[in-house]
Amino acid sequence: MSELIIWAYDWVPDGPRGFVRDLRLRWACEEAGLPYRVESTPFKDRSEEHFKHQPFGQAPWLTDGDLSIFESGAGLLHLAGKSEKLMPRDPVGEAETLQWTIAALNSVEMVSVPWWFLEVSGAKDNGLTGWLESRLDHVERVLKEREWLAASRFTVADLLMADVLRVEKVRAFGDRPATESYVTRITERRAFKKAHADQMAHFANAD
Repeated sequence: MSELIIWAYDWVPDGPRGFVRDLRLRWACEEAGLPYRVESTPFKDRSEEHFKHQPFGQAPWLTDGDLSIFESGAGLLHLAGKSEKLMPRDPVGEAETLQWTIAALNSVEMVSVPWWFLEVSGAKDNGLTGWLESRLDHVERVLKEREWLAASRFTVADLLMADVLRVEKVRAFGDRPATESYVTRITERRAFKKAHADQMAHFANAD
C-alpha cells in the first residue's frame, strides 16, 4: 500500500488556523483509519516544485505514492475511494454522497467564501447576502428532515458540508437550529477534534 502524504503550509497567520483545508484531508484519514503523514511546504517563497503539485500555489495537496492530487475536494474523493467509511459502495448511497459532496463545494462554499470575504473586508453593501441566505435556508430545510446528508449515515459529504458551515460568520448568519445542531454534532466527532488539534499544533510549532 502506498504512503499517503498531506502537504500543508509550514505556517499561517493566526486567523485561518483551524480552517486551512489540509484539515479536511487529515479529518478524512482519521475517520477512515488511513495511515498518513503531514509534510510542510513554505507559506512564503513558494517554489517551482510547489507549483508543479499545485498550479495555483495553494495548499493542501495529497500524494499517494506517485500520484499527486491538488484541491481538497479532489483529495477527499480520492480518500473516499479507499474507505467505505467515507463513501458507500452501493450505487444509490455512492450517488447521494457524491452529489452532496459536490453541493458543499459548488452550491454552498462557492457563495459562502466570497460573502465571508466581503464581510470581513468591511464592504458597505454585500450583494451576496441574499444568495447566501437562500442557500443556507435550503440546507436548513434538508437538515430538518434528516440526520445525515446521504446514505442515512456519516459520509465524506457530511465532513465537507460541516467544514463549510462551521465558519464562524457563516454559522452565525441567521437562526437555523437544524444546521447548528448538525455542525455541532459532526464537529464533536473524535476524528475532527484530533485533526483540528493536530493542525493547530502544526502551525504553533512553527511560530
